[in-house]
Amino acid sequence: MFKKLIYTGLGRAGVPVACMALAITSCKTPALVTRTENRTVPTSYSTGQDTLNTGKAKWREFFTDPYLTALIDTALHNNQELNITLQEIQVAQNEIRARTGEYLPFVGLQAGAGVDKVGRYTRSGAIEENTEIRPGREFPTPLPDFLLSANVSWQVDIWNKLHNAKRAAATRYLSSIEGRNFTVTNLVAEIANSYYELLGLDSQLDIVKRNIDIQTNALAIVRIEKESAKVTELAVRRFEAQVLRTQSLQYDIQQRIVETENRINFLVGRFPQPVQRSSQDFNTLVPEVMHGGIPSQLLQNRPDIRRAERDLEAAKLDVQVARANFLPSLDLSAAVGFNSYNPALLLNPESLLYSLIGGFTRPFVNRNAIKSLYYSANARQIQAVYNYERTILNAYIEVANQLSNINNLQKSYDLKAKQVDALIQSTNISNTLFKSARADYMEVLLTQRDALESRFDLVETKVQQLNAMVNTYRALGGGWK
Repeated sequence: MFKKLIYTGLGRAGVPVACMALAITSCKTPALVTRTENRTVPTSYSTGQDTLNTGKAKWREFFTDPYLTALIDTALHNNQELNITLQEIQVAQNEIRARTGEYLPFVGLQAGAGVDKVGRYTRSGAIEENTEIRPGREFPTPLPDFLLSANVSWQVDIWNKLHNAKRAAATRYLSSIEGRNFTVTNLVAEIANSYYELLGLDSQLDIVKRNIDIQTNALAIVRIEKESAKVTELAVRRFEAQVLRTQSLQYDIQQRIVETENRINFLVGRFPQPVQRSSQDFNTLVPEVMHGGIPSQLLQNRPDIRRAERDLEAAKLDVQVARANFLPSLDLSAAVGFNSYNPALLLNPESLLYSLIGGFTRPFVNRNAIKSLYYSANARQIQAVYNYERTILNAYIEVANQLSNINNLQKSYDLKAKQVDALIQSTNISNTLFKSARADYMEVLLTQRDALESRFDLVETKVQQLNAMVNTYRALGGGWK
C-alpha cells in the first residue's frame, strides 16, 4: 500500500533544530599532518645554460627515416596498450558526468497501483468503518490505491563537497590524458630503439658473412700449404674450426633478428611479418645533436610529471571532500502528484497532493568511518606529494645520465673505430707474413678473431649511441606531440 505524501516545512519549530545543527558545526575537524610539494629543480644539467630543448620537437620531425616513421604511425593506431589507455580516458570522462549529476536535483516519475484490506477490529479498520468517503458512501473493502507523482530530491552543496568531487574527477581526467601521452612517449622510444637494434643486427650479419668468405679462402690456402708440407694438419683443423665458429655465429644473429622483428610487430599491433627497414650503411648513421635545455622545462615537457601534478591536485580536492563529511548537509525533497482509490478520480483536482521536506544532517556520535576516510584521503595526498617529487627527481636524473652517456659513447666510438682500423691492417699483415712463412698460423687466427670482435663492438657501440639519442629525446619529454 502506498504511503500518502505529506507536507513538511522547517517553520517556527524547525528554527531551533537548524540552529542546533549549525552550532554543532563549530566542532573542529581532526587535525592533519600536511606536506607541501617541492617544485624546485637545479638550474642546469652541467655548466651550460642553453634553453634550446630537443624534447619540444615533434616525433615526425625528430625521426626522418621513412620506415621508422611508418612503424610509429601504425603503432599509434594499433598498439593494444595505447588503446587500453584510451579506454581509461573514457572511464575518467564518464566519472565527470557522474560527479556532475550528484549535485544536480534528481527527478523521478512514479506510477503504481495497490490494494489494502485492514482488519475490522483494528484502529485503521474502526476508523474506516465510521468514516464516509462521500456522504452516504463508505470506504470500499478492500481499498484500492492508485498513485501518479513526480519526486524531486536534492542535496544542496553548501560546502562545495560535490563540486570539489567533480573537480577532482575532472583533474583525474586530465591526468589520464597525460598518462596516454606518457604511454605514447615510451611507445615511440621503444619502437625507435628496436628499429636501430634491428639495423645493427643487419650490419653484424653482413660482417659475419664477409668474414665467412675471408676465412673460407684462408682455409683453402692453408690446405694448399699443407699439401706442400709447409703446415701441419693441426693448422688446417684450427682454420676449419674458426670457419665453423663464425658460421654458427651467423645463425645466432639471425635468431636475434627474428626476435627483434617480432618485438616491433608486437608494438605495432600485428602478427609476425618481415619489418621493412633502411638499407643504408649502418656505420654512416650519425646520431642527432641533442640539446637538453634547462631542467625547469621538464615540468612542462614530461607527461609523467604533469600527470603526477594532476594526481596531486586531485588528492588535495579529495581531502576537501572528506573534510566536508564532518559538516552538516542540507537535503531537500519534494513531490507532487495524484492519489486516489478510484482510477476515474485520479486526475481530479481533489486528488492532488504535494510535499516539501528539508533538513540538516550532521554526524555527531561514532564518526570513526568518516574520520578514517579523512585520514586516508590525507595519506593519499601526502603520497601524491612524494610521488610528484620522485617523478621530478627521476626525470632530472634520466636526462643527466643520457646526456653524459651520449658524450662518453662518442669518445668510445672514436677509439673503437681506430681499433678496428688497426686490426684490419693487422689482419692483412698477418696474412702476408703467413704466406711467406714469417708468421705462425695462430697469429693469423687470433688476429682474425680480434678483428671480427672489434667490428662487432663498433656496431654495438653505434646502436648504443642511437639508443642514447632516442632515450634522451624521451627523457626530455619528446615523442608524444
